[in-house]
Amino acid sequence: MLDAFYQTHKYLVEHVEARVRRRLMDEINWSDRLIGIKGCRGVGKTTFLLTYAKEHFGVSKECLYVNLNNFYFTKHSLPEFAGEFVANGGKTLLLDQIFKYPDWSHDLRQCYRKYPSLHIVFTGSTVMRLTEENPDLQDIVHMYNLRGLSFREYLNLQAGKSFPVYSLQEIINEHEHIAKDIAQEVNPLWYFPDYLHHGYYPFFLEPRNFTETLLKTMNMMLEVDILLIKQIDIAYLEKIRQLLYILLEETPCTLNVSRLSEEIDTSRATIMNYIKYLKDARLLNLLYTGDKQYPQKPQRVYMQNTNLLYALPTRHVSETAMAETFFYNALHVCHKINATDRSAQFIVDEKHYFNIASRLSSKAGFRLTAVANTEIGSGKQIPLWLFGFLY
Repeated sequence: MLDAFYQTHKYLVEHVEARVRRRLMDEINWSDRLIGIKGCRGVGKTTFLLTYAKEHFGVSKECLYVNLNNFYFTKHSLPEFAGEFVANGGKTLLLDQIFKYPDWSHDLRQCYRKYPSLHIVFTGSTVMRLTEENPDLQDIVHMYNLRGLSFREYLNLQAGKSFPVYSLQEIINEHEHIAKDIAQEVNPLWYFPDYLHHGYYPFFLEPRNFTETLLKTMNMMLEVDILLIKQIDIAYLEKIRQLLYILLEETPCTLNVSRLSEEIDTSRATIMNYIKYLKDARLLNLLYTGDKQYPQKPQRVYMQNTNLLYALPTRHVSETAMAETFFYNALHVCHKINATDRSAQFIVDEKHYFNIASRLSSKAGFRLTAVANTEIGSGKQIPLWLFGFLY
């Protein structure tokens, strides 16, 4: 029974081409017995699993990649499959698209309990509340998030470099020195506009039209990651699409729930639910003040990353919208970022006040500023692109 799975695994591992080494590969404690990896559609979760298999096992039968959309699992259980795998010397199961398997959390726990020598790594959608909604896993699973490519990862790939990660404090305190060191090897501003347009999702490397692939990915987020996983009636798909279209036209923006409710002809509460679904699917970012959070209304709404701003061919993307969206996306991965009313656009980790600017200024003031069109900053004016080195 396992032979067909081994053959598929061998082919996929031999043909996987991970041109970017993802930072998460070195952040995970691979000795843990149950590891969950969440990430939005299109960020490369399958490639990540196969790359791990290739690096650590090659084509050894001790490791097996399995996509749970396989029809085999309509009649056979995961614990049954895992038992046969272990009996044949298997040690590590890589389970892709866990949501395709019914009662997956219960059966993962069964595998964890019955086979103490087995390590399981599984992938899930960002809309899944893997521990909150699945008490079976709360005390045994170690969760990680696979993000889209950072500008650092993109630059390393495109320029053939190996620039390291810098902490936010290092960037604030040493940005002039860091930027000069990088600029001696490559001009980051040659690559930054391309990253903003198409560098977040690794599928830009594939021989396909990026915009068409992005649109297909976004629709899959709506139809699978929201409707299927959240078990929402397909009749509501069109209203969610209408809401997303409006936000694609307007973000970054304040959220006028009453106007959206009238335009889409649905209740205010439903609008807020849709907003939450779009955020969980990693299509939106919501910026709040202080400790406020959903279901309260956010201060501002952003697209989750700058590539999404180009999904509408009719929209002219302003420099301001681009800069703010990039800054929010880059910072919120590892830091708490909020809106503030203290003459700054953002506050990071409740202590660093930031504004966004398009040019270096001789009158920058005492606030930290992320500057869009500069290679090397000065004082408290930090090049915007450098915040893409946080991971």
